[in-house]
Amino acid sequence: MEAALSGCDVVYHAAGLTTALRVSDLMQVNGMGTWHVTRACSRQPEPPTLVLISSLAAAGPTVSGGIRTEADRPAPMSNYGRSKRAGELAAEAWAERVPTTIVRPGIVFGPWGREMYPVFHSIDRFGVHVIPTFAPPPLSLIHADDLSELLVRAAERGRRISNSEPAAATGLARPPGYYFASVPEYPSYTDLGRLIGRMVGRRHVLLLHLADPLPWLVAGMVEVVSKLRRRAESVSVDKMREVHASSWASSPVAAEEDLGFLPAASLDERMRQTVAWYRQRRWL
Repeated sequence: MEAALSGCDVVYHAAGLTTALRVSDLMQVNGMGTWHVTRACSRQPEPPTLVLISSLAAAGPTVSGGIRTEADRPAPMSNYGRSKRAGELAAEAWAERVPTTIVRPGIVFGPWGREMYPVFHSIDRFGVHVIPTFAPPPLSLIHADDLSELLVRAAERGRRISNSEPAAATGLARPPGYYFASVPEYPSYTDLGRLIGRMVGRRHVLLLHLADPLPWLVAGMVEVVSKLRRRAESVSVDKMREVHASSWASSPVAAEEDLGFLPAASLDERMRQTVAWYRQRRWL
């Protein structure tokens, strides 16, 4: 890895696991993997700027009706979130040697997006949107193109994290070097189904809410089958914890203030572009 990073000015660390059969796998890849990348950066004669793509899950949800900011203490609620937070702490450990900025995206969608594709497909093909709770939380979303722009700006002009300098010493109310990546619109999973329905041309979408404990039972069964097949699936008890959170709304203000970042288009327009891309590729 040290040889691969030789001569690099900027390193974007985007590798990671979102699902795994074991918690130890998540920690090994998302936690220790980041440690190895950052250490390799530190051993360069001139360490490159490191932009770590973390996750909103590393910060954790916020209270209902609230919007999480970078000043809030991280409180991840899922194993995935804790593994991404471990990666952030690994990067902080080398921050005196490696200039590092950490970006926490919400749900990323757009071209080549496979994680959200089943939602688009279900609504387009069957007109059905399954919602595994009667109280879906507000969500943070960002289009892949907008996230890419934010990452470049973070490398060029972002503040860098520090493992020794408190936020107060920088004159900021928030720790330097952390940025949430989201649009200033927070639809719930229910709202998202209606929005996608409009984009694919569905006049009516069946919003199928699942009552507890059914979602947990389904997630548990899928998890058992996943372990038998030795292949991790996106549906799991860990993901169900995130689905039942109070709010995943995160503030884009820091990215706007420090990086001059604003999404290039509205959420509606970005969803329309995503549907057009899926149709062009015959995914829909």
